[in-house]
Amino acid sequence: MATRQDTMMSPPIEDLLDRAGSKFSLVTLSSKRAREINSYFNQLGEGLGAIVPPQVTSVARKPLSISFEEIGGGKIVPVRAEDLPEAGAAPGDAELVVADDLPE
Repeated sequence: MATRQDTMMSPPIEDLLDRAGSKFSLVTLSSKRAREINSYFNQLGEGLGAIVPPQVTSVARKPLSISFEEIGGGKIVPVRAEDLPEAGAAPGDAELVVADDLPE
């Protein structure tokens, strides 16, 4: 029986993989969200407000760490393009969706 060892990564990678579904989905989801978070912090002084701010309160300073915390907390979820109502999406494309914005 495998035992779980404590690591420095929080949330644990196993939890993130469970939420994302696969390694590829996790990498894609977290990198896209990290870019959005980085853009949000870069445009703060301009007052544009077009990018969604971080959805969790974090002590992390790195955008990728914040995106992992959002995924681990269920705030950001992967959604397949086929599941979105938009007709212009190509099959296989994935989008970031803030969990609060999911259609019922």
